[in-house]
Amino acid sequence: MLTGSQPSITECSSAQAEQQWRVSLAATENLLLKTLATTSSETTHGLVITAPAPLFSQPQLTQSLQTVTFTAKPFNPLALMPFQIPVAIEEEITPQESILPLLPADPLGMEQFCLVFTERFRLVLVLAERSNGQKEFAFSFEPDVVQQAWRAIGARIILNNPELFADLDVLVQDYAPATLDYHSIIHFTRCILQEVGEPEADKVASPSPISTSPHPPITPPAKPSPRPDVELLQAFAHEVRTPLTTIRTMTRLLLKRRDLPDTVINRLEIIDHECTEQIDRMELLFKAAELETTATTKPVNTQLTPTSLDQVLQQSIPRWQQAANRRNLTIDVVLPQQLPMVVSNPAMLDRVLTGLMENFTRSLPPGSCIQVQVIPAGDQLKLQLSPQIDCQNNNQTINPPIRKSLGQLLMFQPETGTISLNMAATKHLFQAIGGKLIVRQRHQNEEVLTIFLPLEISGKQKVGVK
Repeated sequence: MLTGSQPSITECSSAQAEQQWRVSLAATENLLLKTLATTSSETTHGLVITAPAPLFSQPQLTQSLQTVTFTAKPFNPLALMPFQIPVAIEEEITPQESILPLLPADPLGMEQFCLVFTERFRLVLVLAERSNGQKEFAFSFEPDVVQQAWRAIGARIILNNPELFADLDVLVQDYAPATLDYHSIIHFTRCILQEVGEPEADKVASPSPISTSPHPPITPPAKPSPRPDVELLQAFAHEVRTPLTTIRTMTRLLLKRRDLPDTVINRLEIIDHECTEQIDRMELLFKAAELETTATTKPVNTQLTPTSLDQVLQQSIPRWQQAANRRNLTIDVVLPQQLPMVVSNPAMLDRVLTGLMENFTRSLPPGSCIQVQVIPAGDQLKLQLSPQIDCQNNNQTINPPIRKSLGQLLMFQPETGTISLNMAATKHLFQAIGGKLIVRQRHQNEEVLTIFLPLEISGKQKVGVK
């Protein structure tokens, strides 16, 4: 097993091990993006071996890294398609993506792992499950440990595809830094600290003074543990997101083929769109649950940076308009000629805004208009969503949608069968990315949503809205 090549592992619960795995994967993705930022995507600049599914979906990574995925249940990307595929496509999906099976009795089937080889660093991460069901996590940059892990994995590759092993072994030798790149390790550690967040203030308390009182000191009440429904939601979002990411990765690999019929391309693009939409929804659910389960003084994984709101809106507005058209709604966007930079998390800002717009459009009747307006507001930027019920008939009234609470974070709309984050969880997400959401009730039961984002002033990050 891979854990046999790992150094000593600190005892912890399975939940803690899974959290360490997720945090380390996010840090690895961040490190890879930084490492490959100045490289060309037309050539391969690294090798990633994972199990039981592809772990990175960023286009820059999928295009610049050769990937090998081990799985006990090989995923057939062609099984989703009710049409005939040319034989040439069946024989080879892409030279940069390989999927290899594991035997049912193979100990690797009990592990999730990620092995990374680049010109600057080597890294192995392992989340293993013991025979008693307890999970443990370990990672290492040490060349000897990574090499032992490669030998364990290489033995499986030889059994499945000796020619592939020969090619990969050459790459492994090429991606062998002469010395450890401590800059990469420092960046990786910094990313982990940003993902985990700051320690609780009450854990850094000074030693209690000696009391002469006969009465025992009163200890503060313990912070209540997260509700089971929040933990269930977090686990559900993670489990759904993983196979969807695999499906989307395979779909995008097929879309790279140049000999696909137009009907096949159209269906693949639909699959890609639906997977991306659901992955983003699961990411929001996971992040909302993570914010509830993490008792820190600062929201985790915010990574607030100067952000181009103009670029975020240019990417988001076409998707909003497509979603509105499907519901017979129109969107009127009013933007200033120049949008200043704001301080936020660009990736999360896009997802949170899209999720908010999705819920907003579902609450409006067909024929309505939505005005999206961005205006300066002092040291903040105000983005406002205003409904205009039935653009052709202003006399129409709107009945507020029925929203039923579903646990601590979710709400359910019986009319549409939609499950989404409730408004409190959405406000919490905006706070985590440096913003603020205000919901105001207008006449005819109309809701006006206003988002405030702090401006980036004089190159200094302003991370709060007062």
